[in-house]
Amino acid sequence: MKADAGCLWSGTDPLYVAYHDEEWGVPEYDSRALYEKLVLDGFQAGLSWITILRKRENFRKAFHNFDPEKIARYGNRDFERLMKNEGIIRSNAKIKAAIDGAQLWLDIEEKEPGGFRGLIWKHVDGKPVQNQFKAMKQVPAKTTMSEGLSKDLKQRGFKFVGPVIVYAFAQAVGMVNDHMLSCPRHKACAKLASAKRR
Repeated sequence: MKADAGCLWSGTDPLYVAYHDEEWGVPEYDSRALYEKLVLDGFQAGLSWITILRKRENFRKAFHNFDPEKIARYGNRDFERLMKNEGIIRSNAKIKAAIDGAQLWLDIEEKEPGGFRGLIWKHVDGKPVQNQFKAMKQVPAKTTMSEGLSKDLKQRGFKFVGPVIVYAFAQAVGMVNDHMLSCPRHKACAKLASAKRR
């Protein structure tokens, strides 16, 4: 599918168009996948998403496919390995946030009802919000929901989870359907949202 006139943000870059057509807005209920997306959105802070998208496979290789159990055990050697990896974003603070986040993820998986998935999805009562935007200028940068989720994550110790980053995360993992009404993906994602949760 060619990027629709409504969702102009994906442009013409094949990688970005594929991301729009296949991933963005699809409800994600897997705790590990949610952790991966939250980490990548954190790495995006101050950068464009296409920059992260182009490096995503490098990130997956560098971070053991974003397996929180492995990342939580990272020590100084792993930290230095990541800081020397030219295929990812070499930010001291962001790498540390990813490692700390894995440790927090394990704690949440053990203690929180529904695990990390439950923590994330409870902020939309477990059901994707179907927005009805006709123009990109209508899409907010943050919402009351993202402010609440951001506060929740920050209180638990997560970093790079401000309300704007968190709203971008919510859009990506289908907590909110922000495809334009004119975009075929709006209806497709709405249909996925109404399907029985895995």
